[in-house]
Amino acid sequence: MKCFRGQSSSKKSGKGKRIMVVILVVLAVSIIIVLAGAWNIFGEKLKAAKSVRRLEDGLYYMEYNGDYGFDAFLEQGGAASDDDMAVYITKFLSNGFFQTGNNPVDKDFGCSSLCAGTVSGSQLMGRNFDWKKCNAIIVHTIPDNGYESISTCNIDFLGFGENWKPEGVANQYMALAAIYVPLDGMNEKGLCVADLINGDEEETHQKSGKTDLTIVSAIRLLLDKASTVDEAVALLCEYDMNSSIGTAHHLAVSDADGNSVVIEYVNNEMVVTQTSVVTNHYLSAGEKYGIGNEESHKRYDTLLTIWQSNKGIMDNRTLQEVMETVSYPDITQWSIVYDKTDRTLDFYWQKQYDVPYHFELDASYKEKGE
Repeated sequence: MKCFRGQSSSKKSGKGKRIMVVILVVLAVSIIIVLAGAWNIFGEKLKAAKSVRRLEDGLYYMEYNGDYGFDAFLEQGGAASDDDMAVYITKFLSNGFFQTGNNPVDKDFGCSSLCAGTVSGSQLMGRNFDWKKCNAIIVHTIPDNGYESISTCNIDFLGFGENWKPEGVANQYMALAAIYVPLDGMNEKGLCVADLINGDEEETHQKSGKTDLTIVSAIRLLLDKASTVDEAVALLCEYDMNSSIGTAHHLAVSDADGNSVVIEYVNNEMVVTQTSVVTNHYLSAGEKYGIGNEESHKRYDTLLTIWQSNKGIMDNRTLQEVMETVSYPDITQWSIVYDKTDRTLDFYWQKQYDVPYHFELDASYKEKGE
């Protein structure tokens, strides 16, 4: 170490320098401790936020590996409304940015789903999400206490404001809320779930004293915790269901064993009906059977006729083509063909049916067109 003698050095000035060095060392150590503590608290979230990437105009991708607070969400009572969910997500992300209710949701849209088998015995599910033009994010989650899954979220449903996009550090962090707002998905066990608007605007609000769920948090629950249709149904019986976006919903649920049902709520009672086809009208026997608009019945009849003519057997490409027949220009935002046996899916953004994104439940995916 080199030592330099100043022309006017003194014991006092030397002592002052030593004090300054000590202060700087203490300050540096303090900063390191603070940063280390911050990383312990926010590290998983920051890593997930950093993973957010733009795939193309309006479409994004994100990965979250770790604890995203869903078990804690259930333990503190879940949520009986979208606003209650917002409160919890705000607390979990600890930034107070999550807002709801700023943008009215247009509920006049339709979706479709169809389950089929292949000649080789694989089990497939096709899904169209029909909506006004929107931004979307594909979410790959690997929770500490649950199943790996891939799901999709309409960014409009996050309530962050018109034209909000998960770009830039702050907005990428905000995008973590999408984990709690899935609209469809598949987990590592081959369980598939899709949310579809039902045939009227009767809201479901069960009040039996059980932990509350909204429709979208119920999808997250099933993707994280259920491996079969039977497990999914049994699991939902343990919770009180509440509608999201102020209207009726039903859930198309299917598994790798070839089981497929629609779960509906009639007069706050859960009703399960076996079916391979779901659109936007009630399918459960009883007072509400068939309630829904003409367009829903038309899509249902089309899908059912094709399914019957093929005796429920299709390959992946055929199923994609079938879903295309019930899609709409400028309305079908995405179509998905899930392979519940191989645990893979092909995601088609805004009717680009020749160039899917291919995903596998092993933390990898291929870019469109590869």
